[in-house]
Order: sequence, then C-alpha cells, then structure tokens
Amino acid sequence: MTTRSSKKGHADHQHSHDGNVTITGARTHNLQEVSLSFPRDAMVVFTGVSGSGKSSLAFDTIYAEAQQRYLESVAPHARRLIEQIAAPDADDIQGLPPAVALKQSRGGTQERSTVGSTTRIAVNLRLLYSRAGKRPADVPFMTAEAFSPNNPQGACPVCHGIGVVPELNRAALVPDRTLSIREGAIAAWPVGWHGKNLRTILEMLDYDVDAPWDTLPEKQQQWILFTDEQPSTGVYPGLNAAQRQKAIAAGVEPDYRGTYTSPAKYVLQNVSGGKDSVKKRLSRFVTIAPCSACHGKRLNPDALTVTFAGHDIAALGEMTIRQLKSVLLPYAEKTSADLPDEAALREAVIRLTRDIVGRLDQLEALGLGHLSLGRRTTMLSSGELQRIRLATQMISKLFGVLYVLDEPSAGLHPEDVAALMPPLRSLLAAGNSLLIVEHNLDVIAEADWVVEVGPGPGRQGGNVVYNGEPAGLKHIATSATARYLFNEQRPPLREHRAPNAWLSLKNVACNNLNALDVDFPLASMTVITGVSGSGKSTLLTRVIPGLLSQIDNSDVDEEQDDEALKQSVRGEVAAGGEALKRLVRIDQRPIGRTPRSNLATYTGFFDTVRKLFADTPQAKKRGFDAGRFSFNLPEGRCPVCEGQGIISIELLFMPEASAPCTACRGKRYNDETLAVKWQHLSIADILALTVDDAVAVFQHNEPIQRSLSALTALGLGYLTLGQPATELSGGECQRIKLARELQRVQRGNGLYLLDEPSSGLHPADMDKLVLVLDQLIQRGNTVIMAEHDMRIAAEADWVIDLGPGSGDNGGQVVAAGSPAQVSASANSRTAPYLKKRLHAREA
Repeated sequence: MTTRSSKKGHADHQHSHDGNVTITGARTHNLQEVSLSFPRDAMVVFTGVSGSGKSSLAFDTIYAEAQQRYLESVAPHARRLIEQIAAPDADDIQGLPPAVALKQSRGGTQERSTVGSTTRIAVNLRLLYSRAGKRPADVPFMTAEAFSPNNPQGACPVCHGIGVVPELNRAALVPDRTLSIREGAIAAWPVGWHGKNLRTILEMLDYDVDAPWDTLPEKQQQWILFTDEQPSTGVYPGLNAAQRQKAIAAGVEPDYRGTYTSPAKYVLQNVSGGKDSVKKRLSRFVTIAPCSACHGKRLNPDALTVTFAGHDIAALGEMTIRQLKSVLLPYAEKTSADLPDEAALREAVIRLTRDIVGRLDQLEALGLGHLSLGRRTTMLSSGELQRIRLATQMISKLFGVLYVLDEPSAGLHPEDVAALMPPLRSLLAAGNSLLIVEHNLDVIAEADWVVEVGPGPGRQGGNVVYNGEPAGLKHIATSATARYLFNEQRPPLREHRAPNAWLSLKNVACNNLNALDVDFPLASMTVITGVSGSGKSTLLTRVIPGLLSQIDNSDVDEEQDDEALKQSVRGEVAAGGEALKRLVRIDQRPIGRTPRSNLATYTGFFDTVRKLFADTPQAKKRGFDAGRFSFNLPEGRCPVCEGQGIISIELLFMPEASAPCTACRGKRYNDETLAVKWQHLSIADILALTVDDAVAVFQHNEPIQRSLSALTALGLGYLTLGQPATELSGGECQRIKLARELQRVQRGNGLYLLDEPSSGLHPADMDKLVLVLDQLIQRGNTVIMAEHDMRIAAEADWVIDLGPGSGDNGGQVVAAGSPAQVSASANSRTAPYLKKRLHAREA
C-alpha cells in the first residue's frame, strides 16, 4: 500500500507521533493492510466512493480503538452500561486522543425524546419554571420534575404525557354490516385462532353469530363492540345451542374456559402496547387526536398554570429556537440590579436564561433555528439529529478530543453548509481534532487534510489512494474525487424534458405549508429545493402521499410505512391524480431489521436461485424442494447457528463478540444441503458471490440477470448477495430499493418519491443514480425528490424552490420552473448555487 503526499511535502514519515495519528496494518472489513498517518490538530476529511472503506477506517478502526482504550479505564461493572463496539483489526494505532463519534444514526431516539431533552435545554427550562415561574396563590411550590411530561408528577393523567390519545374509528370496526359475525363482520378482531375463539365465546354467551350484523339489536351491537366487561365461559367447540345446553345439563366438562374481549378493548390495548406488526394492522381502526384534557400540551393542569414571561412551559416548548431565544434574551442580558425579585431568585433567572440562550445560539449556528424544543427526535432527519448532537458537544467545551463526524453536511442546503464550517472550526480552535467522513465537495475543499480511500468499492477498495493536503489530490489519476473537486465543467447526464401534463395540488396545508398551490410535471424529473426546514420533506413525504392515498386507483406500496398518510394533511388534487397508477416511496430506512434479510432475499431473485437448486438431479434424488435451500427453514439450515452463519457470544464486561459458526463454518446450511451443487457451486457459494461475480454466473438466466443489472447500474456491484441488511448503509438500502423497482416489469404511470437520494453518495455514485432515474422517466414514470445537491437539481426537468427561509418563514413556493428559470430568481436562496452548477453543466 502506497500513500501519496501533496506538493508541499506532507509525507507520512515527515510527521512525528507527537502531532499525528498513525495507523499500521488496518484490516477491518475491506481494508487491505492500510497504514497511514495524518495530523491530529486539523480538520481531516475521509472520502471515497460509496463502499470504499472510509467508514471502516474512520469509525470501525480509529474510533473503535479510541473507545477500547477509554473502556480500559472504566470499572468492569460500569462497562455494561456503555454501548460497546467490536475491537478493530489493526496492528497498531499511535497518537490517538479520546474520541467522540457523531454518526448518521437514529440509535437511542425514543418517542418521548425531543430536541429539548437531547440538548438538556428542557431540564434548565424546568428549573427556571420551578424557581422563578409565576404561579397562582392556590398552587404550591413545584419541583422541576413536576414540569416534565415524562414524569408522573408532571404528566397529564389522561394521555400520560404523550399529548395525543387513540380514538376508535367506529365505522371501521364493522365495515360491512350485511355480514354475520361468523362471516367476518368484525374486522378489528385478531386474525387466526384468536379471532375464531372470540367468535366461539360470543356464541357460548348466547349471541347469534350467524345473523347479519344489521339485524342484531342495537344494545347487543354496543355490548359486543365496546364492553369493558370480560366474561368467562366454558367453551364446547362444534356444539350448537341446544347441544350445548344438553351437555351442560349432563355435567359434561367444557374443552376449556374462554374470556371475551371486545374489539374496542382489544384495539386500544394493542395500538398502545402491542407488537409493531399488530399496531400496523390495527392502525386503520383508530385515529390519533390531541388529548382533550391537556389539549396536546402533555402536562397536568397545575403545571400549566405556572408561567414565565407570560407563557406556560408547553408554549415555550412549541416555539422555534429563534422565537424562544427572543423571549429569553432580555432576561439573560440583565444584571441582578435590573430585576425586582429577591437576590437568590434574580441570580437563578439570569444564570438559567444565559445558559439556555447559549445553547440556543449553538443550535441556531448549526442551521437548526427552525426547530422547536418540543419536536420529537423521531421526526428529525438523521442530519438534523447529528447536528443537535454536535451542538451538545460544542456546549460541553471539551478539550483534546477527536470528533469523528459522519457526513455533517447531510440534509443541508449549500447555504447551510457554508454556515456549518465556522462552528466546526471553533471545535478545532478549542483544542480538539476533527475527522469527517464526507462526500460534499464544498466540505472537502475546506479540509486541512484529505484521505481518500478506494479506488473502488468493496474488494476494489480498501486502500489509501491519497493522503495529504487537498491541493495535492488534483494530481492523483486514480482519485474518483479529484475529477469532481477540480474539474468544474461536467457534461450533462441527461436531456431536459419539456413538461406537457401536470399533477396539481391546491390549497395544501401541513406543518409550515399553508394554502399552498403547487404543480408537478408528469413523466418528468422534479427536484424540490430550499433551505433546511423550508418544508421540502413535509411536501414530499406527507402531503403528496396523503393526498394521493384518497384516489381510488392510487396503488401505495404495501411495504412502505403509512405513518405519513395519518398526518394532518389538508388540500386537494386538482388535476393529474387519475394518470398515476402506483405510488412508491424510496427512502434510506433499512431493508430488514435482522441479519436474515439480505440483498438476495429483498430483491426477490433468491427464490429463483433456490428453484434452480431444487431442479438439480442431486436435489431431486434426495427429495429436496426449494424450501430446503432457505436458511430460515429448519430442514436445510445449520442446526447450531440456526442459519445465521455466526455465533454471538455475550461477554459479561466486554462488547458482544461474534464468530463464524464452527459447525457450518459460517455457511448457514447443514452439510446435506451444501452437498447439492449447481454449476459446481453450493447455495452458500452463491450467497458469497458479489453482484459483479453473479452477473457472469447467471448470464443465461434472464429474471436473475434483470435484478443484477439493476444493482450494477446503481454502483452496487461490490455487495455480496448474502450481505446482511444490518450491514448496509442508508445510501445502499435506498439504491437496493430503487433496484427492486427497476427490475419490475414496467407499466409506466408510476410516481416515485425520493427524500434526499444523494445523501451518503459520492458524486460518482450520484451520476449513476441520475442515469437510473432517467430510465424510470423514459418508461413513462414521474420522479419527485427533495434534494440539496445542486448537481442533481441542475439535471432535473423542473425545480420547485421552497422558502424563503425555514420554519414559519418558509413553506412558500419561492420559484418554480426549469433549472435555468429558477437560477435566475432574485428571491431564491438556492438560485446562486444552482446557477453555478448550470454553468458547469453547459460549459
């Protein structure tokens, strides 16, 4: 492995360990004995094409080693409370300071977690209300906990601090009133034996389960659907009423005793505490409404009577960061002499408001001024969540720490990216180090030092292509980044199409969108732009699916999360909805929650592969069907690891370790299954192939080839067919979903919605993405995406720029038209950046 330096002579061997971090022989994941050295007190950017190994080097090697060293100083019993990652595979790492990792991850976010709780601003606000809040004379002193919706002292007793309550959709419980209970009139009952058992219990309770629902007396209908009673009765399956009475009279023991639960009770119990799959099935039987007791404020009446600056604490929580700062700043700027209260109270007000305003300043500096403290972290983008964590670190004012950041520019408008750089530089000025995994060319250009990993993805990567100052990257012929960083002139990737039909939405209202009229060209590529918080994601992920779900012929993909469709969306589809036959949302969420889901199973071609093995003479001779070649079924999988290929070992005071199963040697199947060969390959050998290798192996199988071609077109040829879903990045998951759509037999007239598809992609991978999206459009489909990358916006047929600002200052169409038209808009904050990219495209 060879590293190169810039012209200024910053070769690795010229730096002593005193000022450098030095890695020797790193082999984590696809890293190939990587050795390099980079300056410690600098902004160091790791880049490279998607899958090249940069995250393996930055997070799984450098940060992992820093965490291991820290944990050695922690008491063994305390280590169990810390989420630990596996030790890196490297010979030696020198000059490593303590490290903090800020990843693009939702790990640790909970439904009750908010911007305020994550930044600890909520804690100080509660202290402020407890110490200095004005309360009625009949309300006693309240502790800080009494102002928390997550504490029994403060939570609303009706909604338990959630702010909303599920309400039954009564009409949905019995959608077809002409059916009898036996025929399935009660749609809200559980499926399978459980539902059949409830019907039998009703029959034992002398209710007529064979009469049409409409013919039952109203009183019986009400009891059956809504009773809180849970009567228990003996069950005699298969006996009619007369036979049952005869059996009871004869003293015959029932088969078992059953307890009745009404559909209403069953639904409400399970939507609040059941399994995710059950919640999803029952979601159509409930609507989510603001709590009538607290009106969505989450707190009990006493807490809401206390005010500060004329507002209760819930009202401050709903303000944007900018608005809250304007309320508290006058108090933070006062001195003790300015306040009439007693000395201790004056000091508490000034100190607490100054601390809160300081934290708000950091959030605003990172482009988060549009958020409210009450915004749930589950409703934030991964980029917003990472910047909140970054703001918390900046507030902590640590010294001598190595911050490892995962694409801090993700989800940021170019204007916000520029505003991000000063806060990052302030971390350096405070005596810390920065290691940033990044694809954004503007961030790379700002770096003090660049490490490019590659040159390609997967097995084609894992080497250091360049290690030095940014200017030196220009001379590296094997660099995928240099072509984009230094060559401003890039030829067009596709031809612009003139719109000729439209999807028109009128009077749209949702979040900060209010009375919005917006038009999207059909069979075209539309990019929605605008600063962070301007309303792009609201329009894309809530409004469009929410309004189109009301169209009879709109086919919303069943695998998509339907949460967006339940949000409060108002408006109408004025034109164009009838032309759309299918709606597909493609995002960066995982393609599976467990290692059992993988590339081959998700795209569907593994079913075809298993059939090929089942058709071999060896399989037929042994009586093996296609199910035998599934690692999820007992007959074919390894009995020791149960088809996972690895054995997890839980160590008391150390991170969970895993190792290949010794029985199947990591191959997932038992020996009898592995003995069957197709084209001299076992089923495990097939799963070990990369997509690129599989193209040659299955060259004569058209269905499989169609799937593989879609994956290679999106730059995913380096992935193995059996790569677990849990090991895939968000960008990889999104492209796999897109590949699954490409392999379908296309009918056209589909609508594809993509939220920031460039996130996590190197510019070279973005080019491939644009070409693939253009294929969908050529087949008569419509693509609409929210996007910050101006290279993609310049390739679009139509651009809709929202703004002009964020939050309450956004939600309006600032400009709409071709990229050239929007780039000429005087009011658009996107226009200058788009104009620059258009100039490069057309040069």
